[in-house]
Amino acid sequence: MHSRWYFGWNIVIAAAFLTLLSSGLRMSMGVFFLPIANDLHFSRSALSSIIAIGMLFSGIAMPIAGYLVNKYSTRFVLLLGSIIIIISTVWAANVNGYWNFFLSFGVALSFGTSFVGSVSFTPIVVRWFSKHRGLALFILSSGSMAGIAVMLPVFAYFIPLYGWQTTLVGFSLLFMLLALPIAIFIMKDNHIETATTEVQENLKKDITLKQVLKTRPFWLLSFGLFTCGFSMNLLGTHGVPMLIDHGFDAITSSSGIGLIGLVAIFSTLVLGFISDIVQRKLVLAMIFLVRGLGFIALVIASTKWQLYGIALVGGLVWAGALSLSSAISADIYGVKIVGLLSGLTYLGHQIGAMVGSWLGGWAYDNWHTHYIAFGAASVLLLLAAFGSCFLPKIINK
Repeated sequence: MHSRWYFGWNIVIAAAFLTLLSSGLRMSMGVFFLPIANDLHFSRSALSSIIAIGMLFSGIAMPIAGYLVNKYSTRFVLLLGSIIIIISTVWAANVNGYWNFFLSFGVALSFGTSFVGSVSFTPIVVRWFSKHRGLALFILSSGSMAGIAVMLPVFAYFIPLYGWQTTLVGFSLLFMLLALPIAIFIMKDNHIETATTEVQENLKKDITLKQVLKTRPFWLLSFGLFTCGFSMNLLGTHGVPMLIDHGFDAITSSSGIGLIGLVAIFSTLVLGFISDIVQRKLVLAMIFLVRGLGFIALVIASTKWQLYGIALVGGLVWAGALSLSSAISADIYGVKIVGLLSGLTYLGHQIGAMVGSWLGGWAYDNWHTHYIAFGAASVLLLLAAFGSCFLPKIINK
């Protein structure tokens, strides 16, 4: 007998698509970076500071988004975030001064993209899925990787033709048109409690945030996500400029970084299946280990084929740290508190993003080298791989 399509997969696919757009914008700062800096006469350090502080505000917005999802609904947060995105992008495209750009692009847009991101969608996905939770969360995280693969080349094509301001406004209008029907027709929070047998929640005893903060797994996961944010946003902000500085042309540079996300779209499905079969902490450790080696390899690449080869291998493990951390958190602490914990650990992710984005520009302006920032990312990722091995052993169901 043919089984009926489970509606939870519609939610996962729709959430991944919106994450593709919102994360794609934030992770494509590399192609916006030089045009904005040149047009607004910002130094690399000044613009890096705006982006870095924006990452911090993005992290602050994540627990707020988790709270609003629990209090109201995913639909409410999605609509609110979409409105913030369109207002902030139009604002940013029509200003010249440092502080106006900081408030619009650095602060407001960071709130908008965080409200329409993984932290808002993780609670609804976790509650709809139990048996296939790892796969569902990996598919959700693939949206971020697809954002790199799809949006970075798109922005790289349109910015030279129409300018970064028009490209930014056009993106926000398109995003609004797509987000509205998804929010209204697909994000059905109110049906979660009566979903089919796929939702067989492994509800644990109520645990308070104070108790969680005293446990080692929470801090290991937070450190891992700090390094994830540090490395991902260092690459997203400074990856293309770094490769251009090392002799690659703009198209090759953006294509090399985009290849990482393209490969990650497909590798995500494989890692998702694996994470529901073997120990999730081992998969997480493997992801951090390969990323750590890949970062130092990327910065010493000297030919086009070396770049593409490194991007190909790196893309195999580029996705998954966020989704695995959410799944492990739900396994350890239960699904009732996963929204708040995801918001808090994602805050660590964004603090890392802030530091990585800032360090990339500051180190280059002061020492004219990318080895400091990218080397630091490599070391942190290797430490995160080691720390992940000390997470509790969970028996996957």
